Amino acid sequence: MLRRPAARAQAGAFRPERGCSLGVEVKRAVPLLQNETQNMNTTENLIATECPAIAPQPENKIVKPLKFPAQPQEWKIVSLRECPTPDTMQQCETPDQAAAYWRAHIANHPYFNPECECLVVFILNTRRRIKGHYLVSIGTMDTILCHPREVFRLAVMASAAAIIIAHNHPSGEATPSEADIKITRDLIRAGQLLKIEVLDHIILGHSTQTSLRTLGYFYS
Repeated sequence: MLRRPAARAQAGAFRPERGCSLGVEVKRAVPLLQNETQNMNTTENLIATECPAIAPQPENKIVKPLKFPAQPQEWKIVSLRECPTPDTMQQCETPDQAAAYWRAHIANHPYFNPECECLVVFILNTRRRIKGHYLVSIGTMDTILCHPREVFRLAVMASAAAIIIAHNHPSGEATPSEADIKITRDLIRAGQLLKIEVLDHIILGHSTQTSLRTLGYFYS
């Protein structure tokens, strides 16, 4: 239901007067008195009293984070740490030499988890000397994800002539699985395309290691 708003009391602008003949109270416009005009909030009065015409209101502005479009970046390979290695251990051509390097620099590192499979790649130069190594992936207790892209990424950036792949078996048994054999052959084919030779794939147990090349799983 619509309701009419209540009439406001008129102050100053209209004053009640009585009619002369009928005695009816009418409202007639009467000029404001001088003292009433002085009390009004005119612009001159507000400026004179230094009172703001409108009270300042709090501003609730939400600051939004700036978003910049993704831009190309310059990349480079960075060494994480030095691995002091005897000269006899830097030559890496046999499974025993690769296993000795693993136990010297990888098995004791904080990122290594003996309860999970860890895949590491050794970078070698043309003389089969180790230039360094890098961790590719950490899996679970019986499996690990591996892709040629991640395996060869830093080898390409470091200009490796050859690589050796190594990973551990938390069970302690160094026997390769069918998945180990399959991924090794995939990596060999990828290395042939990149002209980076895969010298060996070493599986390390608690005290033993197994070479897939020695077992005959590499192509002739």
